[in-house]
Amino acid sequence: MVTGGAAGIGAPHVRGFAAEGGRVVFGDVDEETGTALAAELGGDVRFVVHDVADEAGWERLVATAEEEFGPVSVLVNNAAVLPPFLPIDEVDTDDWRRVLEVNLTGSFFGIKHVVPSMRRAGGGSIVNTSSALGVMGTPNLSAYVSSKYGVRGLTQTAALELARDGIRVNSIHPGYTRTPMNAEVSEENTRDLPVPRFAEPEEVTAVAMFLASEEASFVTGSEYLVDGGAVTGAIEVIEPT
Repeated sequence: MVTGGAAGIGAPHVRGFAAEGGRVVFGDVDEETGTALAAELGGDVRFVVHDVADEAGWERLVATAEEEFGPVSVLVNNAAVLPPFLPIDEVDTDDWRRVLEVNLTGSFFGIKHVVPSMRRAGGGSIVNTSSALGVMGTPNLSAYVSSKYGVRGLTQTAALELARDGIRVNSIHPGYTRTPMNAEVSEENTRDLPVPRFAEPEEVTAVAMFLASEEASFVTGSEYLVDGGAVTGAIEVIEPT
């Protein structure tokens, strides 16, 4: 199962799992784009209109997955929203709540409702999408940063609670990635980074698929930065004179 799977980083996740022969159920609030992607891929791919902040919707999503394909073995909590860039004292309270509901509470609901299914499957892998901004502060994105820090704590706690059920829980932390969410962000922002470019969404998918696979059978409670070294630090670019 993949949330936010219609576009952005989520669509390559859906494509990647399907290409490996996975039976994929994905959700998104964008019905038109999600329906088109499912029709394009065909086979064992199903789309469900799904808002991750709606707990009842999670019950329907898991039920659909089990009815179509049996117990769930992989969940990628990928859906997220980005609020306006504003200083803390100008942040709208409703925007704050919506960001936390989608980015953090949505991941909590996903874990809560998929665990019984994974226990029936005999184990599984949960991959939570945090962010490079989940390991460092940044101005004017207080709600987003707070939500992504929260995903880290949720991931580590869930990893401890679920390890003896054979359920692994890890997080990935993308940096600048070429998606609609970053459409208005200039590539100039990457010029001082160790790898001075945007990631392609498929580069994030590769890490998610590794964590979902048996190749990562001894990996849980871990954080995987996919940020071109951004969190490591900036490389000062000295212009020639």
